[in-house]
Amino acid sequence: MAHVDPKAILGKNVTVDPFTMIHENVTIGDNSWIGPNVTIFPGARIGKNCKIFPGSVVAGIPQDLKFQGEESTVIIGDNTTIRECVTISRGTVDKQTTVIGSDCLLMAYVHVAHDCVLGSHVIIANSVQIAGHVSIDDWAIIGGSSAIHQFVKIGMHSMISGGSLVRKDVPPFTKAAREPLSYAGVNSLGLRRRGFSSESIGHIQEVYRYLFLNSMNNSRALEEIEINLPATKERDEILNFIRSSERGVMKGYIN
Repeated sequence: MAHVDPKAILGKNVTVDPFTMIHENVTIGDNSWIGPNVTIFPGARIGKNCKIFPGSVVAGIPQDLKFQGEESTVIIGDNTTIRECVTISRGTVDKQTTVIGSDCLLMAYVHVAHDCVLGSHVIIANSVQIAGHVSIDDWAIIGGSSAIHQFVKIGMHSMISGGSLVRKDVPPFTKAAREPLSYAGVNSLGLRRRGFSSESIGHIQEVYRYLFLNSMNNSRALEEIEINLPATKERDEILNFIRSSERGVMKGYIN
């Protein structure tokens, strides 16, 4: 009772439940499960061991008036779970693809718009709405019902509180909360769970003391960090993120 276009390519041991429609120009990797009432449009590239729950729509055309029907894709990595009623739009002429990494979890009613790039091990909680051209790096966690403005960048290992309005970039390794969204400390618990040493976490905290807890603008803080703090992978990740930010980063700590 499902419809699978003859031109779709399904790997070994793929299960497709009833009332699902899989269009042409779709690839699904081995051992994936596509639940009932799922629609997968042309351009979907789904990895191995993925699970897509009922009501989800993958690779629908972008909700962008500039879209002119150009060929584009949605790429989903291995071992990713997409829960009920998630919608993922394919890319536009900008990037021509929307990317969801491996080992991700997108909970129910999440929307990922055109040309977004999500890294691996990303968790997006229920009803998060992600506008176009957003970048979310590895291991980030986005709390439920948050709304993310177009072109925002969210750094690796960050955690954003539920219900947040994310209008500015969120640097790596941080927690973000309050309104307007602001620095709420380093994501120490998450970093420990992922094997970061106490020394590394301490170095990250020191970097953010310069950036968010001193009365310096970002340019001056970055200079002081490079002068006074030893070079580490984490320090340089933060510096590069801040310097490459186009929308500007979230505010510092607010009492």
